[in-house]
Amino acid sequence: MTFKILFINGPNLNLLGQREQSQYGTISFDELRDLCVKKSEELDIKIEFKQSNIEGEIVTWIQNAKGIQDGIIINAAGFTHTSVSIRDALQIFDKAKIELHISNIYSREDFRKKSLISDVVTGGIFGLGSNGYILAIMAMHKILINENK
Repeated sequence: MTFKILFINGPNLNLLGQREQSQYGTISFDELRDLCVKKSEELDIKIEFKQSNIEGEIVTWIQNAKGIQDGIIINAAGFTHTSVSIRDALQIFDKAKIELHISNIYSREDFRKKSLISDVVTGGIFGLGSNGYILAIMAMHKILINENK
């Protein structure tokens, strides 16, 4: 069975490899996308890999995923700490959702330690670098297999 996953990346993630390499590593956004596509294909998952710096666009993607996507993996980036709208859209999406962060938001500045979305997702991956993306795909695959037994 082929699963469909919406993979959402929030603001500034398009600049991976160019910004704060001590926090986010040296991999570029395009390289990360390619790794995720490759892993997804290995698991017979079709991913839609998106990035936006615009909060409303992300909300619309989540709303449009209802009835189409089997799950959502989201790195909301800075919107994690500020967006009630993204949180509400995720809460309405009634399938598996994984929150993902390259850095460990809980070991950073105080304002980053509060996630508005953690309580409406199935689970989270924090601080494992770009490897977290591959782990999120694998975890989502396992969740979806278990849900569809």
